[in-house]
Amino acid sequence: MNEKHFNLLKELVEAPSPSGFEQPAQRVFRRAVENVVDEIHTDVMGNVIARLRGQGESALRVMLAGHCDEIGFMVKHVDDHGFISFAAIGGVDAHLVPGQRVRVHGRRGAVNGLVGKKPIHQIEPKDRDSVIKIKNQFIDIGCRSRDEAQELVSVGDAITFAVGLERLQNDRVTSRAFDDKMGVFVVARVLEELRSRRELAVDFYGVSTVQEEVGLRGGATSVYGINPDVGIAIEVGFATDFPDVDKKEHGDIRIGSGPVIGRGPNINPALFDLLVETAREEQIPYQVLGHPRATGTDANVMQLSRGGVATGLVNVPLRYMHTPVELLSLEDLENTVRLLAASVLRMKNREGFIPS
Repeated sequence: MNEKHFNLLKELVEAPSPSGFEQPAQRVFRRAVENVVDEIHTDVMGNVIARLRGQGESALRVMLAGHCDEIGFMVKHVDDHGFISFAAIGGVDAHLVPGQRVRVHGRRGAVNGLVGKKPIHQIEPKDRDSVIKIKNQFIDIGCRSRDEAQELVSVGDAITFAVGLERLQNDRVTSRAFDDKMGVFVVARVLEELRSRRELAVDFYGVSTVQEEVGLRGGATSVYGINPDVGIAIEVGFATDFPDVDKKEHGDIRIGSGPVIGRGPNINPALFDLLVETAREEQIPYQVLGHPRATGTDANVMQLSRGGVATGLVNVPLRYMHTPVELLSLEDLENTVRLLAASVLRMKNREGFIPS
């Protein structure tokens, strides 16, 4: 991955964007693609929809979507001493929160804080293994009173973990919020790759959706508005190549072994075959994961929109999902861009996705 693309990934994942507060990340996406695409707009939900026009009025309409929202927190109450009570936005593991540094995104900008916790010396032995419910946790921003704190933060402000993108060994990187701003990065890169082609047979929509973590909301509204023939969701997926994960239940999915192509009732079989055939012919490493029911991703609402959409799901393997230390492979990201761009270029007509 070149420096320009790495910096885009870094800017995306570090932009604060809990569900409902996505516009800092959306501004990054818009800047990255506005000079690449033919059209770009933001809808009333906050989804950013970029379009590359295809050849002809009846061109196959293809949508690729990643969601830009991340898990986080919201200010619920400020007490007399300036301590902040908060609630989770999305699926936050309460085990992970105490002792973390956070940023409260107030009207005057980001405010540094931390989630307080009793020292272990002061915790009764019988309580040391207990999970403290989020409603019983608090954030300390260093203020001495409610009035002082309320000059900086307000009820309803968004909160994120105060961590960013860092390189590890080999091609591995760690950050909060790869789920799924990594997917938005892939959408931007695929738009860039397809733009480099002089003519595009399909009408292509690259979408950065919102509010996936709280109910697939932006995915549902954007697919309804676009009304695509083919829709592909690009998401993170559970890697299982670390201790204590049951591969019999969750599959054998490895970091660095390529994108994961989903298969099952949420997936159009002809589109699955196209993705696999493309990977083989382009010599792109790939993995397959079976989904015996709805996937819990934007692919689910894509498939069920209007009269139905030929839907696919491509995941990038991720360790430690919904933690501040998510981990993925940059090579997997590059191979995912290659797979999706090459697959779109092979798409011809609607009839090719009707199961036979």
